[in-house]
Amino acid sequence: MRSKVQIIAEAGVNHNGDISKAIEMIKIAAECGADFIKFQTFNADLLANPKAKKANYQISRTDKNESQLEMLKKLELNKSDHIKLIKECSHRNIKFLSAPFDIASIELLAELNLECIKIPSGEITNLPYLKKIGRLKWKIIISTGMATIHEIQNAVNILIDAGTPLHSISILHCSSQYPTVFNNVNLLAIRDLQDAFQTQIGLSDHAIGIETSIAAIALGASIIEKHFTLDKSLTGPDHHFSLNPSELSELVSKIRNVEMALGSGVKEPNEAELEIASVVRKSIHIKTDLNKGTVISEEMLIMQRPGTGISPMEIDYIVGKTIVKDKKRHDILVYSDFK
Repeated sequence: MRSKVQIIAEAGVNHNGDISKAIEMIKIAAECGADFIKFQTFNADLLANPKAKKANYQISRTDKNESQLEMLKKLELNKSDHIKLIKECSHRNIKFLSAPFDIASIELLAELNLECIKIPSGEITNLPYLKKIGRLKWKIIISTGMATIHEIQNAVNILIDAGTPLHSISILHCSSQYPTVFNNVNLLAIRDLQDAFQTQIGLSDHAIGIETSIAAIALGASIIEKHFTLDKSLTGPDHHFSLNPSELSELVSKIRNVEMALGSGVKEPNEAELEIASVVRKSIHIKTDLNKGTVISEEMLIMQRPGTGISPMEIDYIVGKTIVKDKKRHDILVYSDFK
């Protein structure tokens, strides 16, 4: 039986470094029915060199005069913040998830006794980072933006060699374009990942809207991650391509509907169809009045609704039989009518 799709509401840095906004985002994600809310854990000084430039999408949505490091410093969450957020998640009955971006942040999340963490796309080629995470034997979700199948396989092998079993690793197809234009989403790569890795495959969706996430479910994705924000107009690198609260609620609702619609995968009639079949299918009826003792010919029969009698598929078996009782036009033929 197909397991429930896990929906990750990606808060990321859309709290803008404000713990009260982060707490409000937890409340909204829980109310919308998400399974996880995901944040980012990083030490800005360890993550980015002072000379590191911002990506173009970040420049257009933040202070053009600040460096990437200066931007990141405004978005950091400290240990105390993490403890508050984890407590709020427990209160709201939603799972806390975070993506560490440096070794110190890995150690912080380990200290906080998380069961699951997220490896962001940018760290998939970071050998010391992968070894560190692999040794901790967490449940791991990996985003694969910018990566080739070879790079993903290499990262998975490193995690396994460090001590994390494959069944504890989930892999998300992802495009690291923010937002991702539709012709770069490449949803069929989900099948490529399914063929290459015998583990859970999902989608980290950076496209505008919700249709790509819905389509991913139909392709077999078992995890969906999607950014959301309190307000798309807020200043910050990720707000503009994130879902607002009503859109997040719609995403969750539609994923659950599609999840139900996928069914068992076995082509067979359901109970509702079986009830309809007796109305819209046909059975063998008498075309004209017949007397007892008449030998049935095909010309005496007509295929009509309802389908509560003998199936038209049995007509060759019926023709040539003898009627054992008088029959009237429109009577449904049953097996006890002939010998």
